[in-house]
Amino acid sequence: MTRRSIIATAAGLAAAASWSKFSAAQSDELTLPDAATSLNTFPPTAAPPLVFYNAQGKRLTLAAYAGHVLIVNLWATWCGPCTAELPTFAALAPQLKPSGILILPISIDQAGASTVRPFYTAQNIHTLPILLDPDGNDMDILNTNGVPTTLIITPTGKMIARLDGAANWNTPATLAYLRTLATPHPTDDGFTPAAWEAS
Repeated sequence: MTRRSIIATAAGLAAAASWSKFSAAQSDELTLPDAATSLNTFPPTAAPPLVFYNAQGKRLTLAAYAGHVLIVNLWATWCGPCTAELPTFAALAPQLKPSGILILPISIDQAGASTVRPFYTAQNIHTLPILLDPDGNDMDILNTNGVPTTLIITPTGKMIARLDGAANWNTPATLAYLRTLATPHPTDDGFTPAAWEAS
């Protein structure tokens, strides 16, 4: 199956049930690991050329957020682990705001904002933007068949970590790690996370 077929199939299955009840049940059943201990970190590499849209249909790329540490999360309302994970991003976002760190949750729901907006309302999520990739092209770019997938991008546009699967991002260890990334360190590319200095 192609990635787009996977998206269409999963979305169709979700449409056959109530996604709000499904996601609530999944959230209750899942025990998410701490993101700080689950991340796959690596030396800085060029960030992938992701393309996505805001709720008004404006085309965006990661370059629009240059100068910020970015947590980029591909997710969908029909994905149980995604819906368990997303509220942890929502709780984390206001804590990161003083550091200028941005969370970019990119939904691959084919119906776009008309699906994401009521999900946000039902989950009382108001600290995250609505960002969309209804064609699933970013999954191709990241060479993944599944969501959630999360990347951490430095202010200079370098990818330094990836997590395939869900985690709890609203933990003291994760918050401490992310805050270290907001402080530049002098290196060849102008940025090195503290985690690499310690290794």
